[in-house]
Amino acid sequence: ITMDKEKKIQLKRNFGYFRGTSFLIINIIGAGIFVSPKGVLEYSCMNVGLSLCVWAICAVLSLTESLCYAEIGITFPYSGAHYYFLKRCFGPLIAFLRLWTSLFEGSGIIATQALLLAEYSIQPFYPSCLTPKLPKKCLALAMLWSVGILNSRGMREAAWLQMVSTVLKVAILGLISLSGVFMLVRGKKENVERFQNAFDGEFPDISQIIEAIFQGYFAFSGGETLTFIAGELKKPSKTIPKCIFTAIPLVTVLFLLVNISYLTVLTPREILSSDAVAITWTDRMIPQLTWIIPFAISASLYSNLLVNVLDSTRVTYIAGQQGQLPLLFNTLNIHSSPLISVLLIVALASTVIVLTNLIELINNLYFMISIWTVLTMMGILKLRYQEPNLHRPYKVFLPFTFITMAISLGLVLIPLVKSPKMHYIYVFLFLLSGLLFYIPLVYFKLKLVWFEKMTCYLQLLFNVCIPDVSDEETEVDTLKN
Repeated sequence: ITMDKEKKIQLKRNFGYFRGTSFLIINIIGAGIFVSPKGVLEYSCMNVGLSLCVWAICAVLSLTESLCYAEIGITFPYSGAHYYFLKRCFGPLIAFLRLWTSLFEGSGIIATQALLLAEYSIQPFYPSCLTPKLPKKCLALAMLWSVGILNSRGMREAAWLQMVSTVLKVAILGLISLSGVFMLVRGKKENVERFQNAFDGEFPDISQIIEAIFQGYFAFSGGETLTFIAGELKKPSKTIPKCIFTAIPLVTVLFLLVNISYLTVLTPREILSSDAVAITWTDRMIPQLTWIIPFAISASLYSNLLVNVLDSTRVTYIAGQQGQLPLLFNTLNIHSSPLISVLLIVALASTVIVLTNLIELINNLYFMISIWTVLTMMGILKLRYQEPNLHRPYKVFLPFTFITMAISLGLVLIPLVKSPKMHYIYVFLFLLSGLLFYIPLVYFKLKLVWFEKMTCYLQLLFNVCIPDVSDEETEVDTLKN
């Protein structure tokens, strides 16, 4: 029986506490902390004390958002739980539009990360000039498809890379942090004086403080990622909160210490004039290790790329299960990986890499994420009111949902008010264009005979099959009861 269970083709609950925490840390620590923590300092008017307070506030805001999403992942322990949640709260149309934007916005983010990764990997070979476009694009495509292959081989294949990447990120940030602490303890006048009168600088107005908070908030984004893989977590009701309360405090301590270290070694003006603060810091502090930082940024981006592809495929997988994408997307290969979803996401991202002029347009969809966050928070309130007796092993403190909603609304409204541009109208039109597919294919359930024939051929070609859904549903039911 155990052998039969092992051979069953379905998304397995392989993520325990350590892998879940590692997954969360990878998602939150991107290239941002290495490259440009200057946004917070700039909008804090170079007020050192205030900039550190902003980082602490951002950590608290990230924790509140993560806990809101934790309620969703625990109440509905499916992979792609946030999509399933929107469908349950607001119906199939809103869920489809969420799917529609996430397909393209996800591909845009993945393509941008692959190109950044290629740039950091190639840059050491072109020390005094810009990296040429063709080798950069070729390397970005190679990295992207290698991530696709890793994802199609199931989670076991990527587990070691995930753990190594987490250790590497934490070790390098730890090195920067400890070096800064050591410099402070030595007590040299030029290192210490910036912190003795930390709040003496110019004090920004409220709009600048809000802008600084948004800058830092982006560095902490990614705390909701466990809802994407809630169907692959062991005991989600215990694992999700434990992972959040381990990962976010750890990342907060690292981010604060790294910023203190940057400010110990470099002046605020030097930080603002640097494109990659970590590299400038290393040049000044440990010049022998300057080559390690671009490598660290590359490794950091590669693991983020891996996690982002995994996240995106879980949404298309559950959309196939819910009848909003062809049944082919609700299939798994022998490694229990949604191969067709992986191919779709990687192919879309590859198209964006080849036609790089699309990246700017697709990245404009990024502000749509904030709109979906606002809707999700409204969904939590709506479901609390409409279904008070729904089994919720964990309930988020309701003011947290209002805080997250306010921040997300700010991220939508402030850019619209400060610099109203035509591309926001294009993004809105793109969102509505999803209706052209939703009305005939989902609402009227239009059947395409040729596509159904092609589905059979594709199933045989890629060796994929529909998983044993009843087992997954039974597991979810037992978790909820």
